Amino acid sequence: MKPVAIFRHAASEGPGLLATFLDERAIPWRLIRIDAGEAVPHSAADFAGLVFMGGPMSVNDELPWIPPVLALIREAVALDIPLLGHCLGGQLIAKALGGTVGRNPVKEIGWGEVAVAGSATARHWFGESRAFEAFHWHGETFSLPPGATLILSSLHCAHQGYALGKHLGLQCHVEMTEAMIRDWCEIGAGEVAASAASPAVQSVATMQAQMAEKLPFLQQAARQLYGRWVEGLRG
Repeated sequence: MKPVAIFRHAASEGPGLLATFLDERAIPWRLIRIDAGEAVPHSAADFAGLVFMGGPMSVNDELPWIPPVLALIREAVALDIPLLGHCLGGQLIAKALGGTVGRNPVKEIGWGEVAVAGSATARHWFGESRAFEAFHWHGETFSLPPGATLILSSLHCAHQGYALGKHLGLQCHVEMTEAMIRDWCEIGAGEVAASAASPAVQSVATMQAQMAEKLPFLQQAARQLYGRWVEGLRG
């Protein structure tokens, strides 16, 4: 089987739970370290699926790797190779497929409930779940690309997730592990403090205090999504 390509855009924003999920199922994967200067692959055809993780940059920044990534996303859609985007990754997919990315009404950092839409598409991805506590760390968000169906929303961000056939774009983070949350809280402590006026930003202490209760349920929701997504992998 061809590997799943996982694009990392910041050293602290790796695949997390997704790597564990793939390893448990003996699904090969390859980490492409954009943050370390690795080149964007020339063709999506070498992979069973493409996954794009988060990052502190904007998809609207003039970074040299963004245009070839957008082109690779469009090629994957043309070849029916499934896409999965987390936060920045969901924004990259949205932009590549005709959506736009701009500022969210408020910055969103920490735990927050997302609601699952009542559509058949949303049930396909989430089963019987109607809501779950996701982890958030973003100041921008996407519009829905043409043809996509909204499957997740929240009080502070209307577009938390969309599906387009076998492709899935998320604004929230479902890939979190305890180690990742602790790392992000340490690295992003200054950003959290500077954004404390936002109604959707939790303190570092609150995020960590709620982790034991909320992380298992988040990982359960992530496994449901990932399980559905890998059904579309190309051989």
